[in-house]
Amino acid sequence: MPSLVSETPAATPSAALMHFSNRLAFETDCSDVHHSQKAGAVDYVLVDVRGHEAFSAGHVPGAINISVRTMTRERMADFPADTLFVVYCAGPHCNGVHRAAIRLASLGYAVKEMIGGVTGWLDEGLSLMGGNAPLNASGQGIACAC
Repeated sequence: MPSLVSETPAATPSAALMHFSNRLAFETDCSDVHHSQKAGAVDYVLVDVRGHEAFSAGHVPGAINISVRTMTRERMADFPADTLFVVYCAGPHCNGVHRAAIRLASLGYAVKEMIGGVTGWLDEGLSLMGGNAPLNASGQGIACAC
């Protein structure tokens, strides 16, 4: 009797290669962002897509705040067409990051999700910047408002 793991057969190696390669085209992680910042190799714009109040309570160093609701063609025209955006929100429980990625891609920008968001950043033991460092990813009871 097969285990619950092998009950559904694994993908072929070629299908797995395509799948996992494609995932890396759409996402990065907190560690990669942190290490690129430390190395001074920041060739992307890091965007916190939460509302201003949550951003002010604590955000990833180097991030700018552009909430999903303000990602208009006019607002984003300040950025060159070849800008790579890395977007994040409160964490894996929030889909604001996906709405932001859709919005940016629909405006013609390259975009990756920083998986884990603020929750992942804190889980990595990394510090936030801003007013009072939040106790949780949303910021001490502050809704992410993405």
